[in-house]
Amino acid sequence: MSCEIGGEHIRAGGALQPSAAGHVVAMISSLPRGFRAIIFGASGAIGAALADALEAEPGCAEVVRLSRRSVPAVELTDESTIAAAAAALKAGGPFSLMIDATGALSIDGVGPEKRLADLDAARLARVFAINAIGPALLLKHFAELLPRSGRCVFASLSARVGSIGDNALGGWYGYRASKAALNQLLRTASIEIARKRPESLVLALHPGTVRGKLSSGFIGPADGMSPAESAARLLAVIDAAQPGESGRFADYAGLAIPW
Repeated sequence: MSCEIGGEHIRAGGALQPSAAGHVVAMISSLPRGFRAIIFGASGAIGAALADALEAEPGCAEVVRLSRRSVPAVELTDESTIAAAAAALKAGGPFSLMIDATGALSIDGVGPEKRLADLDAARLARVFAINAIGPALLLKHFAELLPRSGRCVFASLSARVGSIGDNALGGWYGYRASKAALNQLLRTASIEIARKRPESLVLALHPGTVRGKLSSGFIGPADGMSPAESAARLLAVIDAAQPGESGRFADYAGLAIPW
């Protein structure tokens, strides 16, 4: 099924509903009532909005917010913290929904490269560590906390600019390449995870242009969506994802993005 929200075509099964204030809110109907969720990168704009939306969802029993400042803390460039967090949370699982809302566009205050001449080996390695390797390590350690039976979802925020087929402008070398690598890692993991969890979904999702720290300096203050709207749309896409769509790369409206 599909619906129109704010002029956008959403592949959703009624997962977005207007609130009394006219905002778009998420309603999760595809996961078992009382499901538990983990949000990685919960201190960021989209991560916090996702956690807030899930905490307001009656069917969600618990939301665990993980970030560099949480307890347990998760630092994407330190695998030991990821392993320790997974071990600490294992007894409280399983978790039917995990969303990785981490990512970096600027590295140490330097924005994405526009020209080959701007490439720097250390910055390239760091953007890959944050945007691709870190999320892969989250999957490595947290996939075992997904339930063995029933629907479960691991979704990671990718980016449209990570699409090789959609790249007509060039530039942004490290960010594009790291998100393309993330997409391949997610696609590959979706195949392995499905062998033990046949109802699992691993998704790469483009959240749209969202006002927040990541996009600061690249868009105007009134441009893009609010984090809350992006979060609601992403949850709608997750809710509407169909069996057999694991490994899919889609945008916040549920439309497929070319690899």
